[in-house]
Amino acid sequence: MSDEGVAIARDTAQPASEQAVVPSVGAMPEPQSLRDAAYEAIKHRIITCAFRPGEYINEAYVSATLGIGRTPVHQAIDRLMLEGMLDVIPRKGVIVKPVSLDEIMQINEVRLLNEAYCVRLAADRADSDEVTHLCDILARAAQWIEARNSEHLMRLDREFHGVLARASKNAVLADYLAKLHDRSLRFWFISLNRPGHHESVQAQHEAILAAIKDRDPNGAEQAMRAHIEAFRENLTRNM
Repeated sequence: MSDEGVAIARDTAQPASEQAVVPSVGAMPEPQSLRDAAYEAIKHRIITCAFRPGEYINEAYVSATLGIGRTPVHQAIDRLMLEGMLDVIPRKGVIVKPVSLDEIMQINEVRLLNEAYCVRLAADRADSDEVTHLCDILARAAQWIEARNSEHLMRLDREFHGVLARASKNAVLADYLAKLHDRSLRFWFISLNRPGHHESVQAQHEAILAAIKDRDPNGAEQAMRAHIEAFRENLTRNM
């Protein structure tokens, strides 16, 4: 990873353009503010390693690349610092947080505790529309597995976990898990090269969904724990 880069500029120039087309890891609400558009676009580049771990980012360059003014870019960067995706290095600037095995272990410990509880709630509380949505996600994922489209599969993984969180009917928990899952997606992207990875994730998601359909909290928790542990094991082999 490069340790060189240009320290980030901290000015408040107004946007050169009020319109931007921005990719996102998940579906974006409409209409979307420039601040949120910048946040989603920068986060997407961090998650997919277009902004590499350990790379310094330059606010002016990011602004020009996204076609979004530096004020919303500055605000988005501040938000991503709070969420643990970016770090400030004194006298150097803002750096994409390097990948570390310790962070993977800590994220998975928190996921095991919180997502296991979340999926238990979902097994009890998911409504028919949410179950249908989960089925649809897995049907779309099966198509993208055949196409070997990793980025679409990553988006669907985020969508699957997001629907599960909403199905818990606990908005505080769902909001917390969304941030936690976003933070772990970068590691998901790094782990994609192992043969059979996509198929394994699909099978794990199907086991979770089967338990949700059966209204089986214990089975749902067991399937979710197996899913998170498999994620951890795959990453430790690839780090």
